[in-house]
Amino acid sequence: MRQYECTFIVDPVLSGDEIKETAQLYVEHLKNNKCEIVNVDEWGIKQLAYPINRRSSGAYFVVEFKTAEVIGNLIEDLELAFRRDDRVLRFLTIKLDKHGVKYNDDKRNGLIGKKKEEKEESADK
Repeated sequence: MRQYECTFIVDPVLSGDEIKETAQLYVEHLKNNKCEIVNVDEWGIKQLAYPINRRSSGAYFVVEFKTAEVIGNLIEDLELAFRRDDRVLRFLTIKLDKHGVKYNDDKRNGLIGKKKEEKEESADK
């Protein structure tokens, strides 16, 4: 199975429900195309490095998914949907190699990042 990660930024002017509905729309699109959703990570509203469509912030989402099929058309269809949707400011889809998959697994399990630092601090006390 091939594993992919899709990151996209949703327009922050929308209401909280509309932002989540937009993200859920793309998760459902992947599920309908026989993809297994590994993880959906909502980063929240973050400051952009540069303005996009006169917006200085955006709601970030990261969707990690697996698929067994050759998905050339799936990625093209997903990215076409992103381009047509005015609510999505930017998107990026990448194929994860074995190191990227392991890194994401370790991060979710708390072996990398803030969770690990918090565990070390609590162990010191």
